[in-house]
Amino acid sequence: QVQLVESGGGLVQPGGSLTLSCAASGSIFRIVALGWYRQGPGKQRELVARTTSGGSTEYADSVKGRFTISRDNAMNTVYLQMNSLKPEDTDVYYCNGYIYSSTTRWNEFWGQGTQVTVSS
Repeated sequence: QVQLVESGGGLVQPGGSLTLSCAASGSIFRIVALGWYRQGPGKQRELVARTTSGGSTEYADSVKGRFTISRDNAMNTVYLQMNSLKPEDTDVYYCNGYIYSSTTRWNEFWGQGTQVTVSS
């Protein structure tokens, strides 16, 4: 079974920085895309940033210029560098991947989520 495990969340003051990481493990043949989503109480889960094996990236308008997504293909890991954090960035952040494995073939997978809180 493929698993995505996030780490790096925490409490920071406005203007601070955090780096999230997500490592994919299991019987993985290919990862087409990895990305980050976030969701708060009473809100829909929304895209923050995503990247593909072809090198393309996409960001939500609200984080452009502040967040950077990167990928280590050898380690099956994706990162989200978050700078100039704002209180409105407070949410649970989820890792997402579109992955081919020997047991499930093509499927979408989600991590368990990591809490990011931005507050004075």
